[in-house]
Amino acid sequence: MDQKKIGTFLRDLRKEKGLTQEELAEKLYVNNRTVSRWENARTMPDFDVLIELAKFYDVSVEELLNGAKTADDMEKQTEANLYNIAEYTNSEKERITRNQHYFAWVGLSAWIVFLVLQVLGLAEEGTGEAVASFAAGVAFGMAILAVIYTSRYFQKFRNIKLRILQKDQKA
Repeated sequence: MDQKKIGTFLRDLRKEKGLTQEELAEKLYVNNRTVSRWENARTMPDFDVLIELAKFYDVSVEELLNGAKTADDMEKQTEANLYNIAEYTNSEKERITRNQHYFAWVGLSAWIVFLVLQVLGLAEEGTGEAVASFAAGVAFGMAILAVIYTSRYFQKFRNIKLRILQKDQKA
């Protein structure tokens, strides 16, 4: 896969449509610098954006990845499979984002409870102290979970879990 060739092909397709980088960026909901990076072969579009580009330019994903139009069209089944993969990728990203928001809101809420109890002076003793300590612990725990969840280690934990579950199912 020749990234420079792909970038030049993307630039040529954009110019054929008579669009500026800014106009294309607006249509794809990306930053115009992102389009520039694609065309200058610094980065490649995400898979879901690659599919949108193929639809928009009326070319196949294979043609985009080859950096040139081909005489043969990609088989419909293969193209459909690529669309399904992109849809799965998007739904996975949405699920991860939704979980990140959950961690953030729970942690923020717990932190607010802790701060309110501290400001009101109720976190000094008794039940108030227990609630404040619990709220601070939940806030800290959610922060740690959010960091793990957004790190590359989360995928490693997930893969280990899937391997363990598959071993249990085989046994």
